This record gives sequence, structure tokens and C-alpha cells, in this order.
Amino acid sequence: MNDNKTEIVSASYITAETDHMAYQPGMDDIGSEIQDGVIARMNAYDANRYTAADVQRALQRDVLQPEDFAALLSPAAAPFLEQMARRAQAETRKHFGNSVQMFTPLYIANYCENYCVYCGFNCHNKIRRAKLDAKEIERELQAIAATGLQEILLLTGESRSMSPVSYIGETARCARKYFRVIGVEIYPLNVEEYAYLHACGVDYVTVFQETYDADKYKTLHLGGHKRIFPYRLNAQERALMGGMRGVGFAALLGLSDFRRDAFATGLHAHLIQRKYPHAEIAFSCPRLRPIINNDKVGPKDVHEPQLLQVVCAYRIFMPFASITISTRERADFRDNIIGIAATKISAGVDVGIGGHSGEEKGDEQFEISDERSVEEVYDAICRHGLQPVMADYLYV
Repeated sequence: MNDNKTEIVSASYITAETDHMAYQPGMDDIGSEIQDGVIARMNAYDANRYTAADVQRALQRDVLQPEDFAALLSPAAAPFLEQMARRAQAETRKHFGNSVQMFTPLYIANYCENYCVYCGFNCHNKIRRAKLDAKEIERELQAIAATGLQEILLLTGESRSMSPVSYIGETARCARKYFRVIGVEIYPLNVEEYAYLHACGVDYVTVFQETYDADKYKTLHLGGHKRIFPYRLNAQERALMGGMRGVGFAALLGLSDFRRDAFATGLHAHLIQRKYPHAEIAFSCPRLRPIINNDKVGPKDVHEPQLLQVVCAYRIFMPFASITISTRERADFRDNIIGIAATKISAGVDVGIGGHSGEEKGDEQFEISDERSVEEVYDAICRHGLQPVMADYLYV
């Protein structure tokens, strides 16, 4: 395999003039069956047409259909938020017991070739850029492992030239010495590349679509590979085709109409689950946060009650899915969410480059709200009568 994938068109040639719906040379095109289904249903979704009766009917069903999920995301569901929370909590306890998984992200590089107007890593933002070398990565992994965590999420900025697939793969091989579960949140790859990372020890892949509104997406992604909407949307399916056992889904709530984005995210995961029944499905529920050099970026109309509604709707619609609550949120809100619907929480988080074992070498992607250590989050989980779990998977 050519780890740098030089046959994929250079990011420098992908500009605001590039058709954001057209695959570029070297990008795997696996078809648009799921994509077309998601976009068609999202475009037809009118959140305001649902009534209280629709919401009540959805809450009474044992197994929800997409139309029921749509009702739970609608404004008509707001007065039923307490009932939704009780149903979500019951589903969580039924399928996950009292367990809450703990992990932390490790940012190994923040070089990026994309121009995303809302992101601190975007290529035009004047920040300290850095990339950890092998020794620095091992020190970071050792420092994180010393906290007791056994699951790690590896992240980079989206730069194939500065963070090639081979670099990420070698990081995963090193991480396997210290951690039982390894995830990646990186630029989208081809099937062959996902297979390579899986062979290096990666278990799951998370991809934020950011927004499923293709027209809005076009205005937010003005350059780089990320501008190509369908290549990003189909990344989870390519990851499963490459052998990954799990995939994560997310929209960055607040970039566009959050109800439509949440509906599309849930429907996307639902359709993938139907096509790949063995796949482990996960949701993240991030809201926009301020970024370096731009403190005006915020979550717009997505406040905590709306975020709770989205999380509960995900849980009721897909009760077996893992749900992560981000450090973008306040500590008390995160603690309450794990008591209701979330089953995974990060701790000891540093979103800069190299901050776990020493002084940060590079700037962070966004501001976090919950700066608690692993020990503090562990204790908070216990105080809520829940069981912290460091790893949910064993290789034999």
C-alpha cells in the first residue's frame, strides 16, 4: 500500500471552486445507496409538522422506526423531555447496566490542509503547529496509561502530507502496547487504508460529518479534501469494509439546523446497522465551541435542553448504541447525562499537542469545559452509583 496515497488529488487543488459533491481522483467511490437514503429523508424532514400525539405514540413503541425518531427530535417533544429521559434511562440500564466507559483523546498532530471556517485547526488559522515524533508519542501514551485508562482515541489534523497513514499506523502499533481499545478520529480513508490501520490495532473509527446539509456544507468547507461531501459521508461504511469492528457518527450541532442534522446522523447510523448487523455503533453529540483566534463561534440555538433531547432520542431510537458526552460540555451536565443516556465519557482531556506528558507543543482545536482528571471523573461516576469501565473488549 502507498501510505501517502499520492494518487489522491492534492488538497491544494481542492478549493472553493471545486464541486463539493464530486469524488476526486484516488478516492474510493463505493456507491451512494445509504447516502441517497439519508439525504432524501433529511430533506423531507419537517420538524414542525409533528404533534404531541406523534411524540406520545413514539414513546409507547417498543422498537422505534425513523418516523418515531423524527418525532422525538421535533419541537413537539420538548414538553415530554422528562418522559424521554426516563425512557432513555430505562433503555440504557437494560442494555448497558450501570457501566460507563472511560477514555481520553490523544492529539498527535494539528497540521491541516482543510479550510473549515469553524475549526481551530483550519489551514488559514495562525496557530502553533506541531507533530509528535515516535518518542514523544510513546511518552504521551505512557503518561495516559499511568492514569489507569485502557482505551485511547488517536486524533490528527487532516493532513495526508504531515500525518500520513503510515504515521497513524505506527502510532496505533505503539498504542497497542499500552491500551486494550484504540479508536481513531482522522481524515477519511479508502477501504485499503482502513484495513491497514485495523491490522495495526485500530478497533473503531469516528467521523464527524459536521453537517448533512450539503448546501451548508459547501459554504463551511472552502478547501482541502474535507470539501468533498460524499467521500466524508461514506467513510464509516468504508471503515467497516476495511474490517473495523466499530464506527462512530456525529454532526457538529449548531452548524446548521440541529434537528435535521441529528435526524440525519441517527438515520445514517440506523441504515449502516441494518446493512452491517455486526457493526458496533456509537454516537457523539458535540456542540460548537469557541476556537483560538475566533471566540464568536458558538452553538447558536442548541442549548442544554435541546442537547438532552437529542441524546435521549438517540438512545431510544438505537438502544444498543454507545453514546459519548464530550468535554465541550460542563462537568455537572456531563455527570447528569451519564445517569440518563450516555455510556461513554472522556477524562483527563488535553486537546493540544503533547500536553499529557509535558508542555504542549501545539495549540488546541477548541476550548473544553470539563478539565477534570481521570481520577476526578472516575470518582464522579462512582458518586452517581455507576460503574467506571476502563475497557469493554478483550483480545484472546
